[in-house]
Amino acid sequence: MTTAAVRGSGVSRPVTWSDMTKVTTTELLAAARDGNRKAWDSLVDRYARLVWSVIRGFRLDEATAGDVSQTVWLRLVENLDRIRDPEKLASWLATTARNEAIRTKRIYERTVPTAVEFQIVDSDPAVDHGLLATERDADVAAAFATLDVESQQLLRAVTADPPLDYETIADMLGRPIGSIGPTRARCLEKLRRALDTVQRGVGEADRGRENT
Repeated sequence: MTTAAVRGSGVSRPVTWSDMTKVTTTELLAAARDGNRKAWDSLVDRYARLVWSVIRGFRLDEATAGDVSQTVWLRLVENLDRIRDPEKLASWLATTARNEAIRTKRIYERTVPTAVEFQIVDSDPAVDHGLLATERDADVAAAFATLDVESQQLLRAVTADPPLDYETIADMLGRPIGSIGPTRARCLEKLRRALDTVQRGVGEADRGRENT
């Protein structure tokens, strides 16, 4: 058992590192500042999916997206003592991931010929409970890939894990906060229509093979 001092609370309490799900982000950050490697690894595990989902919305190739992800975690190391509200770490990481992805993409756009397209990485479109049975559903991935970039980015943002509030999403995407809910609904409807089209195409292809 380890005692972690929660900065600003004036008290310390024993933290049982064997069950990391019960350790708060505030406690993890406090321990990470003190050099606790297990606390740092737990922070990365807790928020890695969120960081990756934000970065993937910018259509960078997989290697570049990985570099951006590493840069985001480096920024956190550099700013461990500057996180004013630890319980808003998800928002801080999402915003940092967005800014680093934009910066990297601008560099690529200046150095890579415009005829070369960025590779679109395999999407992870867990959009809503009724629509997606699994993130690896090939039909959903194909339908998601047909959406415009703005729709893909918004759907990734509103389904991020851990979840982001609408204020953070609006800031990330440069949209009015009141537009997030209605735009989300329109994007989901686009995805449903695209999924119908994909599934009809698959069905027609299957029937064609049966008739040959």
